[in-house]
Amino acid sequence: MTADTAAQELLATLGTSRSLATFTARDPAFDVARAYDVAARVHAARTARGEKPVGRKIGFTNRHLWEEYGVREPIWGFVYDTTLLQAQGGGASVELGGFAEPRIEPEIVLHFQAAPPVTRDEAALLTCIDWIAHGFEIVQSPFPGWKFQAADTVAVNGLHGMLVVGDPVPVASIPDCVRRLRTFHIALQKGDTVVAEGDGANVLDSPLLAFAHLASMLVNLPAFPPVAAGEIVTTGTLTAALPIGPGETWSTTLSGIDLPGLTLTFKRAAG
Repeated sequence: MTADTAAQELLATLGTSRSLATFTARDPAFDVARAYDVAARVHAARTARGEKPVGRKIGFTNRHLWEEYGVREPIWGFVYDTTLLQAQGGGASVELGGFAEPRIEPEIVLHFQAAPPVTRDEAALLTCIDWIAHGFEIVQSPFPGWKFQAADTVAVNGLHGMLVVGDPVPVASIPDCVRRLRTFHIALQKGDTVVAEGDGANVLDSPLLAFAHLASMLVNLPAFPPVAAGEIVTTGTLTAALPIGPGETWSTTLSGIDLPGLTLTFKRAAG
């Protein structure tokens, strides 16, 4: 399978709920390096047709999920203006018709006011961030049953479907922000029932360290630019990633950090 063939298959599934056989099952030589080649081609095609990259998503930063998905390291993908939704008044409504087997992930979103260095110094990274928000990433898998290899997930833009961003909170208004990002707690509810919980340390010990991992990965991927000023980065799910369906309402409550919770209602596509 050529990179162009794989890229064309993926472009044809965007915005649909269609499924694909994994690339790794069809081609045993399909590895992560080839997957990033495919991802670069898909990204070029998306930008050529007018989609604007606005940031990145990091996936598989929650080590508790590695065994479930058969992975051993994080992945990443682009967030576009077409896949970004700013919540209003602490909530949003999302149509699910264009997603394949969607799941919900509560995350921490970072906004960079300056280009960040490649470092694990959390305080140094924080000086480049002007606001933080809580958000939900809607992830999806065109591979039936969420069965895949790491290379498959890289090729499909890190399983990214949509990023819903809650109210931005200035870093300057969050005291002891480095520590709080490590230690805060989040509860995820489906309707009135808490179905999952997590902590900031679940994502590679801190959302800031999750970003540090992304920055170090990009050094070795010259086909992709480093994160620049003005980008957002969502740092991975703080809880289990859970299946979602139309008619459901999901919400979060955060404690230990001054970030508001978020509510999402899911509906079917119009028509």
